[in-house]
Formats: sequence, C-alpha cells, structure tokens
Amino acid sequence: MDNVAILEAYIFILAVLMGFQLISKVPSVLHTPLMSATNAIHGIILVGAMLVAGMAQTTTEVVLSAFAVFLATLNVVGGYAVTDRMLAMFRKKDDKKGGQA
Repeated sequence: MDNVAILEAYIFILAVLMGFQLISKVPSVLHTPLMSATNAIHGIILVGAMLVAGMAQTTTEVVLSAFAVFLATLNVVGGYAVTDRMLAMFRKKDDKKGGQA
C-alpha cells in the first residue's frame, strides 16, 4: 500500500468517527431543522452522482454510478418525507388533511 492510500484511509476513518461524534451530540429538538438544511446538500450529491454517471465509460462505472444515483435519489426523497412528517406534527389538527389555511 502506498502512502497516498494510507493517507486516504486515515482521512476516511477520521471523517467517519468525527461525523458519528457530531451527530450523536445533536439534541433531538434540532434534528428537524438540520434535516431540512441537509436536504439541499443531498441534492448537490445527487447532481454530482448524475454528472459521474454521465461520464461513465465502462460497464462497471455505469453500474456503480447508476447505483449511486439511485441511492442519492432515495436519500433526497427520504429526507423530504421525514421532514414533511416532522413538520406535520406542528400543524393544527384541522389543517392535517393537506388543506392550506
């Protein structure tokens, strides 16, 4: 293994550990606003996955990039679905059926 691969693995492991620590320390009250903000980031990830898929040349690249687009799409749709369900808890009872005031 060369030094670049070791450095990349080290950075990846640090990012995973740091992300886990940061997410575990967020109070549950802040999860909904943070989820809404990160939906924009997930949209950027989806655009990046589509760009990579557009430049794929080999069969392996096409399959992996299509899978990345699929997972990114699930992430965006799931994030908005969870945010919508969380925000529904704060709506008035007569407004929960989807009608706007």
